[in-house]
Amino acid sequence: MAGFATIDAIALIFFVAAWIAYHVAVEVGPHAAGSLNARMNIRRARWIEESVQRENRIIDTQVMNGLQNGTAFFASTSLIAIGGALSLLQATDRVAQIFADLPFVTESTRAAWEIKVIGLAVIFAYAFFKFSWSYRLFNYCAILLGAIPAARHQDLPETKAAVQETIAMNIAAGQHFNRGQRAFFFALAYLGWFLSPWLFLIATAAVLTVMWRRQFASDSSRVFRGDGKA
Repeated sequence: MAGFATIDAIALIFFVAAWIAYHVAVEVGPHAAGSLNARMNIRRARWIEESVQRENRIIDTQVMNGLQNGTAFFASTSLIAIGGALSLLQATDRVAQIFADLPFVTESTRAAWEIKVIGLAVIFAYAFFKFSWSYRLFNYCAILLGAIPAARHQDLPETKAAVQETIAMNIAAGQHFNRGQRAFFFALAYLGWFLSPWLFLIATAAVLTVMWRRQFASDSSRVFRGDGKA
């Protein structure tokens, strides 16, 4: 089909399966609560809860600004990446020839090359939507943070409800940001397909291993091993 071999289909299926498996492991699986993301969500909640006790919440707004700025940077980067990917379609013959001259590169048809480029653009478009929505949610979270009643009212039911709303919004924003970054990481593995389906397989396995290690077995994940949370 369109210049693809069986190994290309196998590599693509493995890529999609790896993405889904990582999503399950980090977000919905039985070990998700032990991931670095989940442990950071606990700290997000603790931060919002602590902010209620402060009359002056300048530090909280500064933290929120930092989260928003980081998300905006990645959203902008996603747009640049989309443009870069689509620009390859305008120079398909030239770029394909350059790749064809490289050693260990599997020969590819024009149609196959263009499909691969479109796939890469789709991944970056997915990342853009995740980052842009995350930025929007952080905006909402900033509003919710500002709407939390003053410290002297921290024991009121309305204050506790406002805190829980802010926590939920902040966690949702962080979740979408993490998914956008995940797309960036898997895009690196996808680039291997332009050279060889075998390299695509190896790159996907390597990216999956690195990402899993960062969530469950890295130095940063071990920071929280003593918090008694599984």
